[in-house]
Amino acid sequence: MVLTTLELRQIEVKPGNCLTLHDVSWQQFEQILTEMGDDRHAHIAYYQGNLEIQMPSPEHEKAKVLIGEFIKILLDELKMEWEPYGSTTFRREEMLAGIEPDDCFYIENARKMIGMRTLDLSVDPPPDLAIEIDVTSKTEISAYTALGVKELWRYADQKLQILQLQGKIYVEVKNSPTFPNLPVRELIMEFLEMSRTDLASVVRRGFRQRVQEQLLLNS
Repeated sequence: MVLTTLELRQIEVKPGNCLTLHDVSWQQFEQILTEMGDDRHAHIAYYQGNLEIQMPSPEHEKAKVLIGEFIKILLDELKMEWEPYGSTTFRREEMLAGIEPDDCFYIENARKMIGMRTLDLSVDPPPDLAIEIDVTSKTEISAYTALGVKELWRYADQKLQILQLQGKIYVEVKNSPTFPNLPVRELIMEFLEMSRTDLASVVRRGFRQRVQEQLLLNS
């Protein structure tokens, strides 16, 4: 049998599709990250030898941006401290896990992360809240579990799941542990639906106003 070696530049992943590679060592995973570079558009997930490379679609990107904006509005209106870490690559060799969230935030540990240029998850904390759009694989969820991300929001098929890490598994919860006194899932779904017919700027302003109204009701 003849074995064929392909270079990454020979592989094309179309928007909205995913390439899965098996039996990828940690050293190969790190080499692939280096070859892909920091300016790539692809999104990766790695767990115990399985590597997924996803190319986001326009719909994926819009949902990612809007949900990230909604979280920032919630944090600001609640006067909570936060640091954004976007799609930073988080990895732990001893867990054989690596992930790039669509977006993520440090909240409880925000002050610890000010000015950080490099991350070492054997010492530094993982993000407090991460977002994943169109999650369909066990690889991604397993990587988040291994890294210890406390809260994960998954948006797929026009549904938003809020997952809380309890022990070694994620459990779907009704209310966000980060925003326990607000119906964030319902609010976000309402304004994501609005974004199908209205400008994002209008949706963003409307979301902020609704949050302010909800906070007044709760006061």
